[in-house]
Amino acid sequence: MTADQTVPMPDPLYPAVEPYAVDRLAVGDGHTLYVEQCGNPAGFPALFLHGGPGSHTRPQHRQFFDPQFYRAVLFDQRGCGRSTPLGGTAENTTRHLLEDIESLRRHLHIDRMMLFGGSWGSTLALAYASTYPDRVAGMILRGIFLASRAEVDWYLYALRNFLPEASAALAQGTNGDLVARYHASVNEQDERKSLAAARRWVDYEEAVMSLGTGGKAAPTASDPIAVLGRARVQLHYLVRDCFLQPGELLEGAHRLAHIPTIMVQGRLDMACPPRAAFELAARLPHAELRLIERGGHAATEPSMATALRRATDDIRAHLEGSGA
Repeated sequence: MTADQTVPMPDPLYPAVEPYAVDRLAVGDGHTLYVEQCGNPAGFPALFLHGGPGSHTRPQHRQFFDPQFYRAVLFDQRGCGRSTPLGGTAENTTRHLLEDIESLRRHLHIDRMMLFGGSWGSTLALAYASTYPDRVAGMILRGIFLASRAEVDWYLYALRNFLPEASAALAQGTNGDLVARYHASVNEQDERKSLAAARRWVDYEEAVMSLGTGGKAAPTASDPIAVLGRARVQLHYLVRDCFLQPGELLEGAHRLAHIPTIMVQGRLDMACPPRAAFELAARLPHAELRLIERGGHAATEPSMATALRRATDDIRAHLEGSGA
């Protein structure tokens, strides 16, 4: 092998797979969810909960699951991605999302399922499991977000020490409550102003997500409707503390003690630092916290992707024979 030859890194995820079923589920209040299933139709149900709030599922998310073992279910939450109406915030709260998961579970004739959630998806997984513990056979949680005001303040204000350019672009030379200001801005009647605010908000989010990856921030989506919808949903949740009471998820953790749980947390996750994962682990003595020393926030970064795929493989020992 000559000096300029390189050996390609093995893909840390399972091979790309197409859905065997795509559905649209009306859940009331004018909302319809985009739903897809992939893998083994007779396999163990695994529900993927995407981040945000306001983000969406992507094809690569299917690749965390062994297609021979899992019946992987992915859906876009209310107002997100391919669900309609895009950016819709009416009748869109955490409680609505939990009931959507229940509607989806019943629609697919699933008794118990494994939950896989990262960032905001981990918040939603914890809230659902606390409300419906008997429906959850196991959980894999990444980049724990407990939806506290302290976590949001870190994201918006403390990270200016690492992202001064992005922070300055977001602040636009003013101080005060950025969440409240941007929530008002993206809901302006003037579409030009609301879109400009949404782009700044999403640009900042992309800059934060790229921290620790060694690369530049991913470009903001070019579709103005998608950018505006993403910002509106996220700010709708953040301005209302994600519709959760302070400390609610930690206080309800005792209801999850019997659920096999693997937490995969990047040591270098700047969006959702490890402290929240340690706080949650202290409430779940039987859960396993896997700290990835060089891992950041992005689930598809090689070290995190490898750890997450390993987690979906390892939890199978708890799921096999547990019923679905």
